[in-house]
Amino acid sequence: MSIVILIELIIYFVAMLLIGVYFSRKELGYDDYHLGGNKLSGWVLAFSERSTEASAWLLLGATGFAFSTGLSSIWLFIGMLGGIIVSWLFLAKKFMEERIKYNVLTLPDYLSARFPKHGNLIRAIGALIIIPFFTFYVGAQFGGAGNTLEQTMGIQSLTGILVIAAVVIIYACLGGFLSVVWTDAIQAILMVLTLVVLPIVALFKIGVEDLSIIDALVQAGNGVNSWTGGVTGFAVGILIYTNLSWAFGFLGGQPHISARFMALRSEKDVKTGRNVAITWGVLAYGGSFLIGITGITLYGSGNVENVEMILPIMLTDLLPVWLVGILLSGILAAIMSTASSQLLVVTSSISEDVLHKIMGLKLTEKQFVVISRITVIIVGIIGLIFGLMSKSLIYVVVGWAWAGVGNSFGAAVLLTFFWKRVSGAGIIAALLTGSISTIIWISTPLEDIFTSRGATLVLALLAGVIISLAIPDKKDFSTEKEEGIKTI
Repeated sequence: MSIVILIELIIYFVAMLLIGVYFSRKELGYDDYHLGGNKLSGWVLAFSERSTEASAWLLLGATGFAFSTGLSSIWLFIGMLGGIIVSWLFLAKKFMEERIKYNVLTLPDYLSARFPKHGNLIRAIGALIIIPFFTFYVGAQFGGAGNTLEQTMGIQSLTGILVIAAVVIIYACLGGFLSVVWTDAIQAILMVLTLVVLPIVALFKIGVEDLSIIDALVQAGNGVNSWTGGVTGFAVGILIYTNLSWAFGFLGGQPHISARFMALRSEKDVKTGRNVAITWGVLAYGGSFLIGITGITLYGSGNVENVEMILPIMLTDLLPVWLVGILLSGILAAIMSTASSQLLVVTSSISEDVLHKIMGLKLTEKQFVVISRITVIIVGIIGLIFGLMSKSLIYVVVGWAWAGVGNSFGAAVLLTFFWKRVSGAGIIAALLTGSISTIIWISTPLEDIFTSRGATLVLALLAGVIISLAIPDKKDFSTEKEEGIKTI
């Protein structure tokens, strides 16, 4: 293990902690702690939205996927980029406007305010979906960080998990949403720097050594040199749809992403954020794809035991030690930004949706902030325990979270934003159908036939439409207006 890399990582961890300490010294209100209190600009929120979504799956999983599948992986990156564009063009402004109109802090809180007659039931179902799935998800990020440090630096996995968990829990606890967003912004810059610099260096080496990317893809076999993975007929459509279906996760259903949209202050911030996020997506996804392709050219498709380590391998092989430490921080940044954001989502759901709204606790803002900080610590410790458990259990639940949480809330958001006849009963049906069908789908051979990401959103939308038509709401605008007034 290089002492230079170790020192750079320590400096990075200390910087993250100092951000948390900085915001903890400010007078944080309840809104500040959970949604920034209108104190964050559009570009910061855009960087935060990008880094909190693009966890280790992008720097490790997606690059490994491109390395193992070749040209056909392009559909995955097109799907993700399409999701970013759609969410910022059609959802971000709407989330901001609805948050201002109903004065809410969380996604379940918003849906409850929109359908007040079913409010507490929607909050309860939303909390039951978010809290367990995202707590497991936090644990998965901790586990992934430990695995990365072990394979890249020789640090024991247990030590790595404990260090990452401690840093994340401390800065999330101290500064809440403000510290999480600002650390996210720094982490987003590190991530995109890693994904841009590495493929440029790899392409330069390929040129110097007079290697052929086309020849390497052909020699790899298994359809690596085909944009359709070497399949034909109906299988082409399945392959493309399966990869493009990653875009569904951006349709308003991921609470840690939608929180960034809700925190926007103005239409100007929306436009700024849109430009930053889309530019980041083009650079990051393009870089991830090129890392996979150049990795095949440099190493051959069958010569790397763990394909998800292709990025760390290329870092250590192609770059000087001092730069490796900086860009390795980009991998840890991806993990930590997602873990801290999801940790805060779980905390907000417990504090706002359960304790404040469902149980009706009457406390001061300072008391609620204290409870929120305690909740961050407790949930973080539970996530840490999951991170130390069997990885197979954790990564199954990660799949549930992307499809189950994303498609459940995604269907509810799409129906609420764009269909006037949706009812509270329809929203409940969409939430239940999306989450339950995902669990069933992933737990059966159906997942091997057709991805749950592309199936359960459709099922949730259908359920929401059918139940809304069967059980329509009787509009009561005065009640809806009252429910939108939030008091502490």
